[in-house]
Amino acid sequence: MQKQLVTWDLICKSLRQNIPVMLLYVLESNGSSPGRRGFFMAVNESGEIAGSIGGGIMEHKFAEMAKEQLGHFATSYSIHQQHHDKSVPKNQSGMICSGDQTILLYKLTPDSITPVNKIIACLMQHQQGILELSPLGLQFTSEVQGHPAYDYHMQSELDWYYREKIGYRDYLHIIGGGHCSLALSDIMHKLDFYVHVYEERPQVHTLLQNNSAHEKTIVHDYSQLETLISGGPHHYVVIMTVGYRTDDIALRALLYTSLRYCGVLGSAAKMDKMFATYRAEGIPDSLLTRLYAPIGIDISSQTPEEIAVSIAAQLIQTRHLPTPASPVPKSDHTAHPSP
Repeated sequence: MQKQLVTWDLICKSLRQNIPVMLLYVLESNGSSPGRRGFFMAVNESGEIAGSIGGGIMEHKFAEMAKEQLGHFATSYSIHQQHHDKSVPKNQSGMICSGDQTILLYKLTPDSITPVNKIIACLMQHQQGILELSPLGLQFTSEVQGHPAYDYHMQSELDWYYREKIGYRDYLHIIGGGHCSLALSDIMHKLDFYVHVYEERPQVHTLLQNNSAHEKTIVHDYSQLETLISGGPHHYVVIMTVGYRTDDIALRALLYTSLRYCGVLGSAAKMDKMFATYRAEGIPDSLLTRLYAPIGIDISSQTPEEIAVSIAAQLIQTRHLPTPASPVPKSDHTAHPSP
């Protein structure tokens, strides 16, 4: 979100100083396009730039186009289809990565300062809202209930709108505040996850050093996680406490919580022992197979930073997979010892 804030701050500053500013927004993206839907940037008449619509020669071309259009008062917006393929007859982007994207150039007026300020406040307060672009201007509302993540309608250049849910979508709950937790917090903060760390030891130095977590909660016992983490399709849990006993308590508290991702840091031997105990107690494989254990992608990681990279890669991979079915509800669970 920090990169988004930098872009909106440039827009806000430009509007306040009466410097013409152009908002460039990727409305739609297909194939291997480098600029995905929702990428955006700002260019003002002074030549200041923030954000990105995908980089490369295409971005440079549109930045120059934005500067040129800022000099023409009558131009309020324009919509451009770009194909990343030199074999197409027109609207070539100059790139060869294949795919295509639709880019909006939107000259913002002083009237836009109110919704821009609301967007900045929304992002700074870690809230959500709906950004809307249309021929009527830039609008923002904090009412997100029932809205999809993106909504793009294009009938003509006079009849179109683009809506996007902004703010944090994905929430990472890190159980444990040690060295790996600190390293993972740093990475996931930059990847636009809302990071919440839970720890039993309030004075552990790596927890105190953690300035990347948006929220830190001291628990009396990790069994409290059952009520503290409500779960949902955008909630991820990484368990990396100080040892086997506390990992076990944390995992038991969350086994029946519907989560997008739940993983445990530890060796294969540790996970085999833990899962053997659970199966002996009658916990069904339908729950255990949803867990990521050992956690992370195998890159032969050794240091906390390398371990964090391997976990971050797996979290990103999971983020883009189809949403799985929910775990078995507690009320439907009957323990049956495995044969």
